Amino acid sequence: MTTLENRTHALAMTSAEEVAAVRRVLLDEGLLTETVRYTFFTPEEPPKADVLAGSGWSAAERRFRVILLDIATGRSWDVVASTTAVVSRREIEPAVDGQPPIIDTEFEMIEDILNGAPDWLAALESRGLDPAAVRAVPLSAGVYDYPDEVGRRIVRAFGFHQDHEQDHPWAHPIDGLVAYVDLTARRVDRVIDTGVVSVPATTGNFDDPAVQGPPLDLKPIEITQPEGRSFTVEDGRVRWGKWDLRIGFNEREGLTLHQIAFDSRPICYRASVAEMVVPYADPAPVRFWQNYFDCGEYMFARYADSLQMGCDCLGDILYTDAVVADDLGNPRVIPNAICMHEEDYGVLWKHSDMFTGSRETRRQRRLVISFFTPIGNYDYGFYWYLYLDGTIELECKATGIVFTSGTPGEYATEIAPGLGAPFHQHLFSARLDMTVDGPRNAVEEVEARRVPMGEGNRYGNAFRRSVTRLSRESDAQRDADAARARVWHIVNPEKTNALGQEVGYVLHPTGQPTLLADADSSIAGRAAFATKALWVTQYTPDQRYPAGDLVNQNPGGAGLPAWVQADRSVDGEDIVVWHTFGLTHFPRPEDWPVMPVDYTGFVLKPAGFFDRNPALDVPPTAAKHCH
Repeated sequence: MTTLENRTHALAMTSAEEVAAVRRVLLDEGLLTETVRYTFFTPEEPPKADVLAGSGWSAAERRFRVILLDIATGRSWDVVASTTAVVSRREIEPAVDGQPPIIDTEFEMIEDILNGAPDWLAALESRGLDPAAVRAVPLSAGVYDYPDEVGRRIVRAFGFHQDHEQDHPWAHPIDGLVAYVDLTARRVDRVIDTGVVSVPATTGNFDDPAVQGPPLDLKPIEITQPEGRSFTVEDGRVRWGKWDLRIGFNEREGLTLHQIAFDSRPICYRASVAEMVVPYADPAPVRFWQNYFDCGEYMFARYADSLQMGCDCLGDILYTDAVVADDLGNPRVIPNAICMHEEDYGVLWKHSDMFTGSRETRRQRRLVISFFTPIGNYDYGFYWYLYLDGTIELECKATGIVFTSGTPGEYATEIAPGLGAPFHQHLFSARLDMTVDGPRNAVEEVEARRVPMGEGNRYGNAFRRSVTRLSRESDAQRDADAARARVWHIVNPEKTNALGQEVGYVLHPTGQPTLLADADSSIAGRAAFATKALWVTQYTPDQRYPAGDLVNQNPGGAGLPAWVQADRSVDGEDIVVWHTFGLTHFPRPEDWPVMPVDYTGFVLKPAGFFDRNPALDVPPTAAKHCH
């Protein structure tokens, strides 16, 4: 365990000693009482310029941001503290700023609140259900035209019937019923009951051998590196081949990558998934409000899995623990939260030449840095890949159990008899603080353009490359367009390669839809980041989260739409690239009772960053390993 005394870098991962020290500071300042809980704890990183200049905060000066909530009164505070003193504090105005994230303490109290509400109990009785067998799920409320909810801490709760202790209740949604709950007053504001719907009786017990059936006869696969792994990690600094970077972890973003460089040349100062939203498409009276910001509303990485050898990761693995704070501010270690290993990835380059007789092949390999986190019914994996040719890729994996309803219909798929799965999206926002060969960068939109048949294109075969420099924040709000092969080049106008071209990296989007909700909807206002595939902003240290700092019950307009109103220059400036990507999910019967992994992500590839193929020096596979 890294301690305060032997810390070597301002961006080193949080230690349990630091979490405990910050708690003592808050306690001494009178900010922690019996009813005050942590809802958010994360490192407050030093300014970028200071870190790059080598003058980041020392161990004693390292700062942490804490959002505190008094569960008895609903008051909340945004606090920054070091391990020795409070640096700043501000009381939050929920009606304007939004509410702190939902915490475990509140999850644990929801069933008691519901079971004390006569209307809820009456609705269960009308369905012939025993409240003791109903599992309640408190879900973020969003913001709608309910004046009585303004400034109050609200969740909306569904019920699921559980037949026995090992029964997965997601198979048995109690549809037509939802409760609106005031978490501070610990009471049910209202129960909406649109009528009795049959509770699906299908099984969701995917872990039951009787449901799984006889196991397939699959022979073991073993991946070995007889001479050991090729990467090293020291105090969070990772070196592999020509790659050099740092890793971090916090409960809001999960895994973060810092100061990514290749062959001593900087590419990206900080990379993370800064937000994700899951908007649902069912407009029914009990479901129209369903949309969840898993990062900003739930701090989803606090639930990160402790990864298991041979199951979550395969090969010569290095695991790294992560430290977060629990609701009481005490350190909680997540063992094996981050997995690092190497993977063979097929052919890197190859040619068999008809003139010279040359036959050369090199194997591609990638370094994998990953973590997995369950949040409610879904499980998400985040896999950063670094390749030998300078490519960076992020792959997000969605699995787990689809959210269910008892009403298959126009906006849901019937995935088992009587069981519906509403249509929805998983939209992620990657925050890419780029430093392509230095801090001053620009973005060009590059796409293919057909050339009309005519003079100079007699046979109509020509097409051109169109390049548009995005000069201001108002220009740099862009959609993907796969039909035009649209990509975005992040270039350094101050550096050129041997051919006189600006050095750069190209962002390849997958081209899937962004937010499909109506532009005037509540969710479009709150998740404005998800309405565009690309945003570019001028770097500002406190602009970290694309939907704003406090997402829970935020009225909308925070984050990116607020920042870009300044319309700052992004041409040759210190810039941040924000990329929205994700999945549009029309569930299938094959997604039940547990969903095979679905994939989304993006790729950053060098484009003129090198003068030639940077992987010419990869050695051929030794004959003794060709088996």
